[in-house]
Amino acid sequence: MNRIRTLILGAAGRDFHNFNVVYRDDARYEVVGFTAAQIPNISGRRYPPDLAGPFYPEGVPIFPEEDLAELVARLEVRQAVFSYSDVSYAYVMHRAAVANAAGADFVLLGPRATMLESPKPVIAVCAVRTGAGKSQTSRRIVQVLRDRGLRVAVVRHPMPYGDLSAQRVQRFATMADMGREQCTIEEIEEYEPHIVSGSVVYAGVDYADILQRAAADGDVIVWDGGNNDLPFYRPALHIVVADPLRLGNELTYHPGEANLRMANVVVINKVDTAGIDATQELRDHVRAANPRAVIVEAASPVTADRPERITGRRVLVVEDGPTVTHGEMRFGAGTVLARKFGAAEIVDPRPFAVGSIADVYKTYPTIGRLLPAMGYGDEQVRELEATIARVPCDVVVVGTPIDLSRLVRIEHTVVRARYELQEIGRPDVKDALAGFLERIQPDARV
Repeated sequence: MNRIRTLILGAAGRDFHNFNVVYRDDARYEVVGFTAAQIPNISGRRYPPDLAGPFYPEGVPIFPEEDLAELVARLEVRQAVFSYSDVSYAYVMHRAAVANAAGADFVLLGPRATMLESPKPVIAVCAVRTGAGKSQTSRRIVQVLRDRGLRVAVVRHPMPYGDLSAQRVQRFATMADMGREQCTIEEIEEYEPHIVSGSVVYAGVDYADILQRAAADGDVIVWDGGNNDLPFYRPALHIVVADPLRLGNELTYHPGEANLRMANVVVINKVDTAGIDATQELRDHVRAANPRAVIVEAASPVTADRPERITGRRVLVVEDGPTVTHGEMRFGAGTVLARKFGAAEIVDPRPFAVGSIADVYKTYPTIGRLLPAMGYGDEQVRELEATIARVPCDVVVVGTPIDLSRLVRIEHTVVRARYELQEIGRPDVKDALAGFLERIQPDARV
């Protein structure tokens, strides 16, 4: 049989999942490679044989995506499968044009093919863009579920940047677990807030195996999504966070619009920092795309332990990396805090950036006077540390959701931004969960 030669375009996450659940065991297809984008140090590696299955005894090579046209020709690719998220429709179709011109079909897999059925009920928390506020929404949902006496297992969207075989299934219950797994800053930013609040977090590579482990730990599984990707597990309740600070992106980014149209509940976050007009227009977009969705409005107010240290000082603002790189946010929680408490100056870190941190500014020239907390490996963490040390400032304002000074030596005074979801008016998160809870706890007293 002539197998369909397939190339999967990805970013070390959704691509591996699509391979595992659609292609790995299907003899009709031969996956000749993955391509890598967004994340450094992924290309040049291989998806290992023990994860790739019996059809791939040597594993599957990973190539740089910029070689797409040449790969289609050289590997005789018949279909190119786009498998990553938080990119504009124009970006997706440019990749389609390259693949089509080189002779390959261009494929977008949908949720029916890629969502796994769970033995326990799933609440999926997704978004229309990265940085919209999924993490604090997930934590709020977990709190409501726990208040009802339910055991909750959190499953986080994949970020497997190390030894893929060793990362097949990961369980994080303590801070020490993250050290043992040698997590990157990007992983710690997602896991630490859940762990600190008492949740057990699962992540890894093979989400069928992860599902079985998580289902044994919890009465309910909360899927904490990444970027604006679709859930890997079929949800009983699908909650999607929308961002009025990037009005219009909910209708122009892949696959955020699909999430919006699938949602049972849409949380419009950041209404405290967005204008009234932008919030109202986003409401209109939500209602037009998905009139059946319940709309919850919320803020994510930023606080700090000692904000007076900011007032009148020159500050370096360090923000969450993915939010201000491919997420394209022009500011984050650190910037809000610096402005709120009267920083004399936000110091521009770009002249002081070293190594791969300087390269990030070249790749994402619109970042501006912010330092993204990039840390995809030990070398990049050292370069982040060196960049911070070189910036002439009085205070470092950290807008990431973790204690960055635990990972990076910072000689300056540090002020951490903190934020949690705060619903405004009704319906709130409890209201949004009421029907779900009634179905799984029909005899419970509220």
